Amino acid sequence: MSRKPRLGQANPALSTLYGAPDIQEARRLRSGIVELDPALVSVEGRLDDRLQLEVDGLMASIAQSGQRVPILVRPLHGDRFQLIYGRRRLEACRQLGRNVRAIVTDLDDGQSLRDQLLENLERRDLSFIERAVVAHGLLDSDRLEPSERTNKTVAEILNLTEAGISQLVGVVKAVGIDLIQAIGAADGIGRPRWDDLKKAIQEGSDRAELLRIAEETRNQGSNQAFKAVIAHATTQTKTPSPEIDLPGVGGIVMQKGRGRLRLDITAKDKAFVDWMERNAADLVTELHARWKRSEA
Repeated sequence: MSRKPRLGQANPALSTLYGAPDIQEARRLRSGIVELDPALVSVEGRLDDRLQLEVDGLMASIAQSGQRVPILVRPLHGDRFQLIYGRRRLEACRQLGRNVRAIVTDLDDGQSLRDQLLENLERRDLSFIERAVVAHGLLDSDRLEPSERTNKTVAEILNLTEAGISQLVGVVKAVGIDLIQAIGAADGIGRPRWDDLKKAIQEGSDRAELLRIAEETRNQGSNQAFKAVIAHATTQTKTPSPEIDLPGVGGIVMQKGRGRLRLDITAKDKAFVDWMERNAADLVTELHARWKRSEA
């Protein structure tokens, strides 16, 4: 089986990557700009780099002034084509019932992926969370060779640092693809707010409830859906469980997070608090051993 070309090997910067001689030679145009029936252009097989398609404004612009920027496609069998980039333009033309202006080119899988990412990232029209989903998708799919599914390679492709890739992927893993898709692209929401949501979920916020809220508020817009979700998540994680009365001991409040249990003990005998402080490590170790035996 022929080896896929390494996406990041041409150079670490997207702008230089785009102008590299090997890439320019790889793009062999079959013709100039042609007009295609949108029904003949398939979007399957691409890396899904958009969480939603909002094309109303673009449709109005194309209806008034025409489609100024062509899409890029490559030929499939028969008279069909596969979209490389221009997903929103394709959808706008489809909804308008008009042909889409396109450039037809012969590209392999690796170069097609490279051009798709270059177009959207250079145009800076992907939101923070869409970039995060792209990074996660590159690491978690077969679009790269196994040895290339590393933060370093993906950082070269997306023109980010390895630490930046770790942050992006960490958000996707903690929040979950299903909740991200329910919220949508959230164009107005940057990394700090997504990090807040990530932290809230890690501390025990109920993802099923957050998913329900996202689906209920999505019709108000993606940004509003995110705001509703984060408002509930941060309030939820700050609410401890009711105090439990332990006869002869005092009261205890438990707050559970992801891999964390916080105990707030109000003891009737203050000396017991001092004893607990001295022996807490041994007590927790003993409880852990008891748990291991019960799980055996």
